[in-house]
Amino acid sequence: MSAKTPYDELATKYNVAVPRYTSYPTMPYWDVPLFNKEVWIRSVKRSFEESNEAEGISLYIHLPFCESGCTYCGCNTRITKNHRVEQPYINAVLKEWDMYLKLLGDIPVIRELHLGGGTPTFFTAENLRLLIGGLLKGAKIHPQAEFSFEAHPGNTTVDHLEVLYGLGFRRLSLGIQDFDPRVQLIINRHQSFEQVKVVTQQARRIGYTSINFDLIYGLPLQTTHELITTLYQVAELRPERIAFYSYAHVPWLKAGQRKFTEMDLPDAHAKSRLYATGRNLLKSFGYEEIGMDHFALPADALFKAESTGKLHRNFMGYTQQHTQLLIGLGVSSISDSWYAFAQNVKVLEDYLQLIKQGELPVFKGHLLTDEDLIIRQHILDIMCKGYTCWNQHSAGVFKGIERLQALADDGLIELDTRELKVTSLGKRFLRNICMCLDARLWQNKPTSQLFSMAI
Repeated sequence: MSAKTPYDELATKYNVAVPRYTSYPTMPYWDVPLFNKEVWIRSVKRSFEESNEAEGISLYIHLPFCESGCTYCGCNTRITKNHRVEQPYINAVLKEWDMYLKLLGDIPVIRELHLGGGTPTFFTAENLRLLIGGLLKGAKIHPQAEFSFEAHPGNTTVDHLEVLYGLGFRRLSLGIQDFDPRVQLIINRHQSFEQVKVVTQQARRIGYTSINFDLIYGLPLQTTHELITTLYQVAELRPERIAFYSYAHVPWLKAGQRKFTEMDLPDAHAKSRLYATGRNLLKSFGYEEIGMDHFALPADALFKAESTGKLHRNFMGYTQQHTQLLIGLGVSSISDSWYAFAQNVKVLEDYLQLIKQGELPVFKGHLLTDEDLIIRQHILDIMCKGYTCWNQHSAGVFKGIERLQALADDGLIELDTRELKVTSLGKRFLRNICMCLDARLWQNKPTSQLFSMAI
């Protein structure tokens, strides 16, 4: 085993359960009893009126079906080989969108559209054409619109690529995780390097301009040696973007993760070595580190967005464009009006039944307070810009701002009475930095583990 470095010592110190901060407040701290559909509808209308004409809106479509279950996965999925589920689900999503169109009262301008899952390429190319055609029928497309979709290399066909390209999609994200056969076996995620190479080359021939590979470090049975092999194979295909995620072990939430134990997982030291090795290799291949867990080539729009201070983050991840309103369609989808969050019901049958009854399938959410909005902006700035500053109005929000001093002492941030800057070392600990500002968490510390470990 390699000797511990100063980074390893900090990784051990800061390896605590920490939110990922795809939202603030984080979901366990949503004031669900104060939320209802009327509150949500008002917030959507307000946000739409404020932002649709100026910047457009984002749409996220959750397509939950997979033919087999990946044991590492934390997403809301339905495992089936019955493809007759496709058409009824598409009909339901389009009916949900029609409910929103009636509420909005004006033609929406689509700035971003993302298909996630599940496995969007579970659906036939023709059914995806029907879905996207139906969504765009009552909308305008923004001149700078970005359409993207997630795909499984094992079932993505030329038809999928061509049909979606013809509908305006230019960005493709391939779920890979690791090419090591032992790791693929234990996580039940199978695709060969050759399959990924074929899909990547086909997409480029068709005209896709940005291809992302999803990779995960900290998976069961994963070793540094095999991760290096995977990364060299990835470098051979040179995707424009790479999401290099930390595996989140939450078996109390995701039963599939009980198919292996902590004994199969790298310990905190080994996991920090996996991350450091991967980060250093990616940088040596010419990739620039973007925000948290993301890397991009200098020519890619994501890198340019960070360089110009335009990087944004929402429930879909990092994006180079900002929209105030994000509407999530489909089972378990999460929406964000900036002033409120809302999540659809998580059980497929419940979702289909509510749609059939003509009801928005929202079942919980949170209306942000003035304090929430201030803290949310600071966390977004830290996550996207590595910097935030506070004035007299917002400084009083942080009852425990002294928590940041310990991170400054460890070299993770530069701190004074007016601003916070994340250092190069601190970029690896963004979640820990943000947690210092998480007023709701410190006001009501969890008595059991709610979040995955930072490392």
